[in-house]
Amino acid sequence: MARYSYSFNVPLPLDQFFPVLGEILRACNFEIIYDTHDYLMGREIPGRVSFSKLVTVEALVDKQPISSEGVRMNCVIKNEELPLQDNNHCRQVFDTVKQAIQETTRVS
Repeated sequence: MARYSYSFNVPLPLDQFFPVLGEILRACNFEIIYDTHDYLMGREIPGRVSFSKLVTVEALVDKQPISSEGVRMNCVIKNEELPLQDNNHCRQVFDTVKQAIQETTRVS
């Protein structure tokens, strides 16, 4: 199973950032399958790669706020593919999602 994680600080209140994160994931070819006030799960839309390569993304809020204006997020991006190569499909999707989050929110 390929699995990549990414932690970042969001300089926005959680209630403003989660809708933005959902839009970022939709732009990266994900459908949102679960969404609560502190957890979001998306699944890559089928059709471009085999079923075992379909990627799932989970975003979870760290319960300890970094400030009154921001939160810390943890993202896990994974699939059932064995990561036999450094540049596998899951890694490519991870890099795309990470870059989209950084460009859209200017996170640290």
